[in-house]
Amino acid sequence: MRFWRKHKAEENEVADAAEGEQPGEAAVAVLEPAAEDDAAELHEQTEKALERTRKGLFGRIAGMFERADFDEDLWDELEEIMVASDTGVGTTEAILSRVKQAVKASGVKQSLRVREILRDELVAILEEPATESPAWDRDPQPSPMIVLVVGVNGAGKTTTIAKMAYAFKHDGAAVILGAADTFRAAASDQLKVWGDRVGVRVIAHKPGADPGAVVFDTLTAAENSAADIVIIDTAGRLHTKTNLMEELKKMDRIIQRNHPEGPHETLLVLDATTGQNGLQQAKTFTAAVGVSGIVLAKLDGTAKGGIAFAIAHELRIPVRFIGTGEKLGDLAPFDAREFVDSLLGH
Repeated sequence: MRFWRKHKAEENEVADAAEGEQPGEAAVAVLEPAAEDDAAELHEQTEKALERTRKGLFGRIAGMFERADFDEDLWDELEEIMVASDTGVGTTEAILSRVKQAVKASGVKQSLRVREILRDELVAILEEPATESPAWDRDPQPSPMIVLVVGVNGAGKTTTIAKMAYAFKHDGAAVILGAADTFRAAASDQLKVWGDRVGVRVIAHKPGADPGAVVFDTLTAAENSAADIVIIDTAGRLHTKTNLMEELKKMDRIIQRNHPEGPHETLLVLDATTGQNGLQQAKTFTAAVGVSGIVLAKLDGTAKGGIAFAIAHELRIPVRFIGTGEKLGDLAPFDAREFVDSLLGH
């Protein structure tokens, strides 16, 4: 699956011109099959991540629509399932209110038609926070693209960084990691181990060092080596929120000295298995730092999965990636329609 496409079209056009073809003709032929492969892999990864959820509570929703008509009792049952699936009371009420309005306006009662309306509203809830494309999908792409990764300890932050580095490197990007979580003694060592496995360079200082100095050295190394992507790990200690916020502001200032538009993404890693408890932590975290996107880690480990809707509705932040397993390749770009289809069953 392609995560990073920088200069792919331009490179194809140069090759076309060298062979006497019109620029762009072969580029389309080369990129379209790759897009089809990406779609197939995205479908497979999302299905894999949501297998437990689909067999759990959300599987009951799919069974509800096998009945001929959708009556008031089914509304109550649907609400109960969604709340129990970590969608949350507020988000569930908002979704069902919209569905009921659409059903009333259309005058339909058939279960299959109600299912279609529910599906559309679930997709809409997930898509509403996505005001712009992620940095890796923009044209032109920033160089280097700087990504800050934040999250509470234990959420899967370090593993997610490794997966992102693996995905971007697999697509041909030169990646450098910055171990700016100097608060935990083991954090830098863990990132170094993952860096060795992925085959990317990790810039690290001693435990307790100034995180800003790590950021500065990481950016310097990226500039000297013409790296495409810089991914920076940060501390996740919520109990010192004020210090954490000041620390991250300092990182932003250091980045912006030479890269005024950076960081280009600040991603919050959220553990899907913690459900509404994780959402409360995320609210505290996003109040302290500017977050542009969510990585929903360990999604394959929960039988609920409704947390994605609560994130979109309550945090108003788009989900960028989902964790689909424990292997390095088990990370997928988030697609709202694919997600909902996999939950409800096609």
